[in-house]
Amino acid sequence: MAALVLLAGLLAAQGPAYAPLPQPVIEERLKENRRKPAERLAALERLFETAGCKTETQAVKSVKLPNVICTLPGSGSGVVLVGAHYDHVMTYGEGVVDNWSGASLLPSLFESLKDKPRRYTFVFIGFTDEEKGLVGSRFYAQQMGEAAKARTRAMINLDTLGLSFTKLWSSHSDPKLVDALARVASQMDLPVQGVDVEQVGTADSESFAPLGIPRITIHSVTQETLPVLHSTQDKLSAIKMDDYYATYRLLAAYLIYLDQILAPPSKN
Repeated sequence: MAALVLLAGLLAAQGPAYAPLPQPVIEERLKENRRKPAERLAALERLFETAGCKTETQAVKSVKLPNVICTLPGSGSGVVLVGAHYDHVMTYGEGVVDNWSGASLLPSLFESLKDKPRRYTFVFIGFTDEEKGLVGSRFYAQQMGEAAKARTRAMINLDTLGLSFTKLWSSHSDPKLVDALARVASQMDLPVQGVDVEQVGTADSESFAPLGIPRITIHSVTQETLPVLHSTQDKLSAIKMDDYYATYRLLAAYLIYLDQILAPPSKN
């Protein structure tokens, strides 16, 4: 009951904790998609700058383009990672759905949280070369020291959004993170559904599973929308803008809620 009371307060219409960006802003950032990898990287860095974040890059071994990292400090020692890959399959389509839809939300989520009181440090990461085998996220995870692993309480992965209302990869997501998402969705009267995708492929969240970091992947894939991926159908017209914006609103509230309910790192 206490968690529900807290959630209701956080999401109060006039409350200080939750103030989503307008839908036109979210849509315009989605339209910043570029086809060439280096141009996608530059567009993501530009969106972060517009949102007010000074990014840093992490060179990744054996690939040309880096991970892009935006850090939003909190008052405590805990860390929440929020990631999305910015590369796409070059052979077909424009890569708007997979995965500019996820990458372009990272700056907006930063902007939604930056003026709110926070316990946790949120680290927003645009991963390189997910399509070549989770290259960027694996490298990031492998470079984490023991102290960083211990401080990281959750990894939230965004991949392929806006084809339908919000879905999650429930079989590969931490039950507590899933429960928290369901609570927020219910309070906001927004739909969310578990749709497992292990028969389709994998996701950057899996790079953090060996580290014991709780993770969740949020997506929008269904049996009907699956043919969009890695095809000429992957373009802006495939996005259902109202569903996409609803997913953004849900994610912004979800991150705020996680900041309040996640257990802090052990001091031992």
